[in-house]
Amino acid sequence: MDYAVIRSGGKQYRVSPGDTVRLEKLAGEPGSTLAFEEVLLASGDGGIQVGKPLIAGLKVLGEIVRHERAKKILVFKKKRRKNYRRKQGHRQHLTVVRVTGIERGAGA
Repeated sequence: MDYAVIRSGGKQYRVSPGDTVRLEKLAGEPGSTLAFEEVLLASGDGGIQVGKPLIAGLKVLGEIVRHERAKKILVFKKKRRKNYRRKQGHRQHLTVVRVTGIERGAGA
């Protein structure tokens, strides 16, 4: 397979073997392996395969590299003429995953 589109944390990511992606925090220790079974689209030698909504039996394998946090964003709320202002920061927890391969399971 050349690439696949997976769904993780409510978002979609286009991944290829060897890619490193930053996903919303996943459980696991650095060095452990993951299998993403929510594959929406795959491209390979036989062309593009689109799931309805998922492709059965296809999974993307990955390895957790590290856990980190994104840059801080500011959340600012204001209501004019009411003396209402709220300023808050947020840093999203992320997991860096290296994609090791795309493979067919027994169901496909």
